[in-house]
Amino acid sequence: MIYYSAIVISAIFIIFIINMVRKNKLDEKYSILWLIFGSIILGVSIAPTVIIKISGKFDIYYPPALLFLLGIIVLVIYTVHITVVITKQNKEIVNLTQKVALMERENERNKMDDDE
Repeated sequence: MIYYSAIVISAIFIIFIINMVRKNKLDEKYSILWLIFGSIILGVSIAPTVIIKISGKFDIYYPPALLFLLGIIVLVIYTVHITVVITKQNKEIVNLTQKVALMERENERNKMDDDE
């Protein structure tokens, strides 16, 4: 029963992400990781023996622990990626703000020169 619930929830999650991309609420480049994550959960829900085999190869005795480990790794990687994007955007905002201030200053000087 739990596998059926996981299949339905992961399918709904994938559809939700696709709809967010279609409505331009989420960029395609950011949706890729979420779609991969949802597909992995869907695949593991459909074939739960896969996670048991993989956890056996890594000597993990409790297979769901491998899912939690993978989930944490994915979220850490995504957090670092988002932090890099935010840092880049902040630098760009500072740069654009400085350019606008210089343009406004130049515009004020031109107005003063025109008034004289």
